[in-house]
Amino acid sequence: MGVGSNGALGGERGGDPDRQQDREDAELMFQGVERQAELVRTGKVTSRALVEASLRRIARHGPALGAFRVVLAERALAEADARDARPGDGPLHGVPVAVKDELDVAGQVTGFGGAANRTPVAADCEAVRRLRAAGAVVIGKTTMPEFGQWPFTESAAHGHARNPWDTTRTPGGSSGGSAAAVAAGLVGAALGGDGGGSIRIPAACCGLFGLKPQRGRVSTAPHPHLWYALGTVGPLTRTVRDTALLYDVLAGATPTDRWSARPAATDWLRELDTAPGRLRIGYSATPAVPGVRPDPEHVAALLETVRALRELGHDVREVRPRYPDATAAFVAQFCGGVRAEAAAVERPELLERRTRHVLALARAVPESAVERGILAGERLAARADRMFTTMDLLLTPTIAGRPRPVGALDGAGLLTALVRARPMIAYTALWNVTGHPAASLPAGRGADGLPLAVQLVGRRDDEVSVLRVAAQLEAARPWAQGRPELPLA
Repeated sequence: MGVGSNGALGGERGGDPDRQQDREDAELMFQGVERQAELVRTGKVTSRALVEASLRRIARHGPALGAFRVVLAERALAEADARDARPGDGPLHGVPVAVKDELDVAGQVTGFGGAANRTPVAADCEAVRRLRAAGAVVIGKTTMPEFGQWPFTESAAHGHARNPWDTTRTPGGSSGGSAAAVAAGLVGAALGGDGGGSIRIPAACCGLFGLKPQRGRVSTAPHPHLWYALGTVGPLTRTVRDTALLYDVLAGATPTDRWSARPAATDWLRELDTAPGRLRIGYSATPAVPGVRPDPEHVAALLETVRALRELGHDVREVRPRYPDATAAFVAQFCGGVRAEAAAVERPELLERRTRHVLALARAVPESAVERGILAGERLAARADRMFTTMDLLLTPTIAGRPRPVGALDGAGLLTALVRARPMIAYTALWNVTGHPAASLPAGRGADGLPLAVQLVGRRDDEVSVLRVAAQLEAARPWAQGRPELPLA
């Protein structure tokens, strides 16, 4: 593989020029952000070449996937030219990234997945500001369900996002547009948000690595919180190293954040150079939500991961966790979070019917009940901490069911949507209530051709152990080289 005359990686030309160009663009985009930044830094590729490759991939494949709400082509090209004109040493210098629609990007509408906002915001949110300060180029904003309420990326305003591995299936949610964009090689990384599994669920559906960090690890500024104590901001990537690199850029609270995590001792990318040692890892296929049964393929993937961890030298034992009931704490903050976001939109009459039904219920939940839900969550976190006195990490499936066909929310009222969401959040939502770090990592492919995944949960503030073990598993059974086959539009 060499460097083409346009400054992009390429091979021998021949055959259909459009398909050849798409293959070359894919080679660039599937490199991941760490490698892309290295290529720019060493002069093998320009930032403009990266951005142009991303834009071509988005134009060819984005419409069929429904991954982007808006593509910032002209602005991204101008930013890339500025990066090339003034080489810098930022860890993401010249690298295109995407941003979920709930996060502020200067000059763009923050749509929250719907159509009720119309006015562009004046400034980047803190997470986007840090990406730009590290040299990244924001290529566009990705789709999500309205206010991120559902684990399916479907909205009345922007249609359905689709899974690149099978476009008849959901990419999960609520960061499904971000996951689809990364899994399809439209960008190397994209920001998402996780208020009940919304990074981990789409990572599981799309074959990506997705870490929900400790509560308060990444700033939610200019807002003091994201769904109160439930929500965190973070990236979706193909590799553990790319996620660690991005968190080194993103981590750190501001004075306006209601929650802040204990500061990390050193940078996480460097931490991956140190082996975790022999850890005690408990595993369980039991969901934290009663009445949900995991798909047998997910249990098989869990057990296969157990075997891999034992081969890596860890002490892995089945556990029977007595999960606390987090329903009341979660629902109170969910209602409060949706209500707070909806109160800030300009055209509330344009909110979706389901959202209006949620708001009708949320109005019956006073702010004092939301605060009680936060306190209840802290008590649940203390109970969860006791689980980790006998183990260092907990291994579970990430989701209970296989990714549904798209249209899970079509014609669905509130109760139907809630029922369909339960298998998707059965393993993830508890850890939003308690605030513990948790990651989804690929675990092979199912009989339907879609990815399988498992979840690693760590002690409070111990993302490093999660990352180290995930990196071990990635080295033992590499997953990042897998690519979905996409038709050339």
